[in-house]
Amino acid sequence: MSKYKELLRVILAISIIIVGITHFSSPDTYVKIVPPQLPYPWELVYISGVFEVLGGIGLLVPNVSQFSAWGLIALFIAVFPANINMAVNHIHLDNIPDSPWFQVVRLPFQAVLIAWAWWYTKPSDPRQQAAIINLEEADL
Repeated sequence: MSKYKELLRVILAISIIIVGITHFSSPDTYVKIVPPQLPYPWELVYISGVFEVLGGIGLLVPNVSQFSAWGLIALFIAVFPANINMAVNHIHLDNIPDSPWFQVVRLPFQAVLIAWAWWYTKPSDPRQQAAIINLEEADL
């Protein structure tokens, strides 16, 4: 695997761990953007924080990195309604730009995060990738 891909794995992992930790250090920030239709906003913030930290750590552990990448994809999809709620209702968060431009850019960025995590759902070892391809061909 390229050094570039590995560097980006570490950047994603550390970034998501930091964001996860902020769910505990500043939960009220995240509670503000939980859609009002969802019950237990505080609990949802803490649960998503736990999964962000675990997903980030797991992305760094070779034996579980693929599983963690899939988990992060699910998490990025699960929290998307909060991003929509923030944009649609123009919810201001401290230390985050409050311009309509930022709100518009922030939503498609979730797709970038999903694609970034998806990159790590494939085996890192070319031999392992070849074995998967051979198994898929055998099923045909």
